[in-house]
Amino acid sequence: MIVTQFWTVQDWAKAYRAGQRPQDLLPKLLEALSGDDPAWISLIGTDALQARIAALDPSAPLYGIPFAVKDNIDAAGLPTTCACPDFAYQPDVSATAVARLEAAGAIVIGKTNLDQFATGLVGTRSPYGTVPNAFSPDHVSGGSSSGSASVVARGLVPFALGTDTAGSGRVPAGHNNLVGFKPTRGLVSTRGLVPACRTLDCITIMALSVDDAASVMEQMQGYDAADAYSRKAGAPPTAWPARPVLGIPKAPNWFGDGAAEAAYQASLSRLTSLGVELRAIDFQPLWDVAALLYDGPWVAERYAAIEGVMRDRPDTVHPVVRSIIDKARNFTAADGFKAEYRRMELARRVEGLMAGLDGLLVPTAPTLPTIAEVMADPVGVNSRMGLYTNFVNLLDWSAIALPGGMRSDGLPAGITLITPAWNEARLIEFGRLWQAASPWKRGASSLSLPQPEKMVEGRHGHITLAVVGAHLSGMPLNGQLTERGAVLLESTLTSAAYRLYALPGTTPPKPGLVRTGEGMPIAVELWDMPVAHYGSFVALIPPPLGIGTLELVDGRHVQGFLCEAWATHDAADITSLGGWRAYMRLRAQNAA
Repeated sequence: MIVTQFWTVQDWAKAYRAGQRPQDLLPKLLEALSGDDPAWISLIGTDALQARIAALDPSAPLYGIPFAVKDNIDAAGLPTTCACPDFAYQPDVSATAVARLEAAGAIVIGKTNLDQFATGLVGTRSPYGTVPNAFSPDHVSGGSSSGSASVVARGLVPFALGTDTAGSGRVPAGHNNLVGFKPTRGLVSTRGLVPACRTLDCITIMALSVDDAASVMEQMQGYDAADAYSRKAGAPPTAWPARPVLGIPKAPNWFGDGAAEAAYQASLSRLTSLGVELRAIDFQPLWDVAALLYDGPWVAERYAAIEGVMRDRPDTVHPVVRSIIDKARNFTAADGFKAEYRRMELARRVEGLMAGLDGLLVPTAPTLPTIAEVMADPVGVNSRMGLYTNFVNLLDWSAIALPGGMRSDGLPAGITLITPAWNEARLIEFGRLWQAASPWKRGASSLSLPQPEKMVEGRHGHITLAVVGAHLSGMPLNGQLTERGAVLLESTLTSAAYRLYALPGTTPPKPGLVRTGEGMPIAVELWDMPVAHYGSFVALIPPPLGIGTLELVDGRHVQGFLCEAWATHDAADITSLGGWRAYMRLRAQNAA
């Protein structure tokens, strides 16, 4: 086992802060990787790795953190093949996205396998081998970013770059218990990416956690004047409402996969319990948009990207990929304009569909097939994978794929939040809330992830609030938090400077927490609440209670419930019990 296996970006940074060095850790990681692993197409050489380590700036935000790059994205020093050996070339410079990560201190450890020319959602269309699912050798990894998903899900690197034209960065994330972050088109430069459909392509991130995906995106995004398809980011979105409304498919097709359906329903139940309103809508206009991608002239973009190969060396192209791209010959320029008119008409219909919604919440994929099933019907099974992804890029939307729990057969399920363009901050916010409320393991391991760090520190537009009594989970007033969109972050303790009292004559029963300078740690819960709803919450708090600054056992300071000392003169001191729950249990026992 690799010492650094299943380390997150934060784990690598923590190790370096503790005194470990890239020159010790990274060569050992490289030595443990196998060129026979179908997830890799090429690995960095030992000398090149040492040279990059020597050039590192210890103050860089991603100092010494290894990552993988899908092999249709240029990384200087490694060939770009697009999973077609006859197409291979040696780039002189890294793609803009890769170069920005390298400038931030990250190191490319290798290039990953893919469905050839990024055409597929299954991970089986490569002469370098089929990439199996990280949880089951019999099931597909998903594609086309199959290798990137595999190496992250198996904990070899903390993050990897993929691409997404029709779901290639989301489907493999969903199939391998990962976060897959697809930004708005143009937010991340695609200069140095071999295009699939240049007008639709996005470079994406696969990571173990939402925090990792967010920290990588922060370094990678930004306008690139040398990229004709780069765009300056739109206005930042507002924070999530207290009760977000998400559209879900009215009549989802599971293609007979009951395990996928059950996992999705479990995720919907969890979201409902968190205060999300789910609204079933007709997805037919979205599926009509999706049909344009492969059944319409957009396939000609794929032909344009590799025209020389298709014209002069067609036999070097994977037969399934070739059969798909060959469809371009059936379309004229007039067909292209007609399809664009149709896309715009459908986009206008979809605007009405989205009215009143904060986003769409879909299964990342409706089923997880076996490799044998794909081989038996390579086009038909593949097309099912894109049911909830193919329309997103054509509509200029953004999306984040998140782990959605484990299916009854032990395979991962995924959910995806889809929003209009420039909603990256909302996607990350939702991802952090979901990770806090429904945590998952690190890829294909049994190791837990930490709570999203930035939530505990306090996010923009939110406040971290400590509750100590009737607002605790399961207590009578907890609904005052959840109805305002607050989410539980963690259970912890105050410092030993507090005493806890049972206030007399309160309904429902309430405690009073008083800072006396001497006492003992008292159990509290930390909740994350939108600032927009904080005022209405505070207005509900009756005297002698109020909100002040609490000191936690680990030295952090948060806003939380405190009581005026005068009100405790006739109150029972229950400090020795360590918390309100213990007192309420004792009270119930005495009553019985």
